Amino acid sequence: MARPIAKDHDAKRAAILKNAAGYFAAHGYDRASVSQVARACGISKSLIYHYYDSKEQLLFDILHSHLTQVHDAITAVSYHGAHPETHLRHLVADLLMTYRGADAEHRLQLQSTTALSPQQQQDLAAIQRTIVSIFATAIQDIAPDYLQDAPSDLRPLTMSLFGMLNWFYLWHQPGRGLYRSAYGDMATDILLGGLERLTAQRAQPLA
Repeated sequence: MARPIAKDHDAKRAAILKNAAGYFAAHGYDRASVSQVARACGISKSLIYHYYDSKEQLLFDILHSHLTQVHDAITAVSYHGAHPETHLRHLVADLLMTYRGADAEHRLQLQSTTALSPQQQQDLAAIQRTIVSIFATAIQDIAPDYLQDAPSDLRPLTMSLFGMLNWFYLWHQPGRGLYRSAYGDMATDILLGGLERLTAQRAQPLA
């Protein structure tokens, strides 16, 4: 007979993920041991292994849970006929809000994914591709004529936007400077300004 799942199973798992992410990010995934992570979580090493077979599996669940939350938040942004620029601004705002409180997870995503198995990396990459595709489609909708003529520009434009958003956690100080929403608008304005200039340059007749 299968062992019943405790009522607080999900809450305990979420607490382990959050505390382990903080410990890995602060001390380095490679240097951290399961025993150290257990102490940081305030639980026994055996309880960690009750949930996870290995440190690698724990890291994977941290990153998979984080990316799934981002994915779910982004896919929940409904178009409903909104102006393409408005839609992109909503996507950017929701992405930055989902990043709030997840600096450790975000740092691990950028720095420690290579510690995972090839299959685990592929699983995470699939979620990331979906997220990027949603933003790329939103950018395509803003300047369809230009990007139809210059399709190779879509990826660098999209990844440039992510470059501005993904490194926000490194320099942002909560309670000081720009709020997330204001920075999201700034980053979007930078992208749109560059796209507008590229469109104007392509429209200029050849000398």
